[in-house]
Amino acid sequence: MKSYATENIRNVVLVGHGGSGKTSLAEALLFLSGATTRLGTVEEGNTVTDFDDEEHRRQISVSTALAPLEWGDCKINVLDAPGYADFIGELRSAMRVADLAVFVVSAVEGIEVQTQVAWNYAEELGLPRMIFVNKLERENASFRRTLEQLRETFGKGCAPLSLPLGREHNFSGIISVLDQEAFAYDQRGKHLEQEIPEDRQARVDEVRTDLLDSVAETDDALLERYLEGGEITRNEIVKALHEGIDEATIFPVFCGAATKLIGVDRLADVIVAAGPSPLDRPPIETEDGKTREAKSDGPMSALVFKTTTDPYVGRISFFRVFSGKVTNEGQIHNSSRKADERVAGVFTMRGKTQENVNELVAGDIGAIAKLNHTLSGDTLSDKNDPVVLPPIEPPESLLPKAIEPKTKGDEDKLMIGLHKLIEEDPSVKLERSDETHQTILWGMGDAHLDVVLHHLKDKFSVEVEEVPFIVPYRTSLGGKAEAIGRHVKQSGGHGQYGICNIRVEPLPRGSGFVYEDKIFGGSIPNQWIPSVEKGIRAEMEKGLGTGYTMIDIKVELYDGKFHTVDSSDMAFQLAGSAAIKDAAQKAGFSLLEPIWELDVMVPEAFTGDIMGDLQKRRGIPEGIETVGGGRQIVKAKVPFGEVTHYATDLRSMTGGQGTFSWNFSHYQEVPHDLAQKVLERAGKDDA
Repeated sequence: MKSYATENIRNVVLVGHGGSGKTSLAEALLFLSGATTRLGTVEEGNTVTDFDDEEHRRQISVSTALAPLEWGDCKINVLDAPGYADFIGELRSAMRVADLAVFVVSAVEGIEVQTQVAWNYAEELGLPRMIFVNKLERENASFRRTLEQLRETFGKGCAPLSLPLGREHNFSGIISVLDQEAFAYDQRGKHLEQEIPEDRQARVDEVRTDLLDSVAETDDALLERYLEGGEITRNEIVKALHEGIDEATIFPVFCGAATKLIGVDRLADVIVAAGPSPLDRPPIETEDGKTREAKSDGPMSALVFKTTTDPYVGRISFFRVFSGKVTNEGQIHNSSRKADERVAGVFTMRGKTQENVNELVAGDIGAIAKLNHTLSGDTLSDKNDPVVLPPIEPPESLLPKAIEPKTKGDEDKLMIGLHKLIEEDPSVKLERSDETHQTILWGMGDAHLDVVLHHLKDKFSVEVEEVPFIVPYRTSLGGKAEAIGRHVKQSGGHGQYGICNIRVEPLPRGSGFVYEDKIFGGSIPNQWIPSVEKGIRAEMEKGLGTGYTMIDIKVELYDGKFHTVDSSDMAFQLAGSAAIKDAAQKAGFSLLEPIWELDVMVPEAFTGDIMGDLQKRRGIPEGIETVGGGRQIVKAKVPFGEVTHYATDLRSMTGGQGTFSWNFSHYQEVPHDLAQKVLERAGKDDA
């Protein structure tokens, strides 16, 4: 593919709810542009942008794919992003490097949950938007109903530029509001101009008047001429659309059927004619307050937004050039990690197929293979003028799964494979719990983690099984006690002698461990006093037979005995260990559970159900905050053991409309009946 100037590049991300037809739209754009010679389908698993085995198995997109195409004198970099909540990390990274988001909305289902989620993120980024109402050939499809819903949800800025010709199974083409012409389509996506049907002319006039009203309001001189009855030319409409799109005040709405190739060409025409180029977008700000304009003759800066591992090529880093240019030889500097990388060639990717290019100029998107130090979110820049661009923050991982390899001895392979997959997907997190001795994999949901584990098997030949998740309880003492620890062995060879007397008591939550030396008269020499503490600490970490670390206690060492020959560091460590065991037996245990703060955001209609559900989980609601858009945030503190699968449960309760964030708050005592069951179970496991 030839190199295009910055003003002739369009970076477009296709977003919307899963199943709305984003991949089909990408396939139609590729076919109509001549980039491909046959039209693939999701059902047959032969589309360009869904090439992963997991995408074929599930018939959904699980990762963002790049698919550049040429349309007129422009290059359109199409980013096909997943539409399911579990893969929102891919969506967010793709939107960060796009200049335009095309929202694909099903004319059957209308606006769905992830459409709203993506729209909110686009607003946060100030990203220009267009809308393609898809699947108009389906039963129960309605463009009018969908348009009303769009305007009700996203505002009057949703301006239709086309109307459907025919309904449902009789849908055969579109009416261009811009050109006031009708276009019927054949099976190859070629359109034939025809007269607008008489029964549709009134609707076309109504919609065109609304469009002209919106266009006229973008320019005072234009508005004055329009109000005086003057004509607004097509070029003036396109220019006004361009400005309105770029300022995110006008959101053109198109209609069509991607799988039937209807209306797709009109969408591409407007993307090229009125869509923003990288030059139209504001300069990107660096972390130290500098700016980088999309000029190819400036210092180079680029953001890596995606990393994949190819079994033949190795690591592939996808990046957007924000300024300067990247050539296909020499070195490149990773300013995030202060490391130089060798460039063995620059290319673009169309799905899984590489296409070599000589250079990538400001605004373009491409890839480099085998960068040893570079990961997603890193900045590549000019070594003589280095900058760091704001990284792409991965979404918070919300679902933990405890896993272990099916084959003993695969632990090292498991860790290597998981670390490689985390390089590809930063929304996956890996935790090795020292308390529960479990390997915990965190992700966005069941489907997300299922895909990760399938990739682990396919790419690294490691199979795992899920094991019950162990909540990291803690223990403390149930009360005060005095105890003695003895370690005396004086028969045969070098003896061992250490005796210590301690007093113990529980402390308030968060106090930690307090150790006080109250020895008088040298009953234990100074060099052995830390040994007693060491033995006590070691036993507390092991959980004194429960497996749960003991916290928040005070230990006072007040007496003991030693032997001038047989006492040693180890003897007093073992004496300390025995003493704290004796103390715990006398004082009893207090079981503590981790409490997490939850902020659950849901539509107001679900607020009552969410509060009731959290109370059933032993949660304590702490207030409700209204955030606008008909949504509220329910704040609560909830035992972690009750919400380990809350990501799945909340999605089920709210039809995917609820989201939440959480963080650790504190430990608190477990109710007695539940504590007894947990401690009994822990005792059996320990035995």
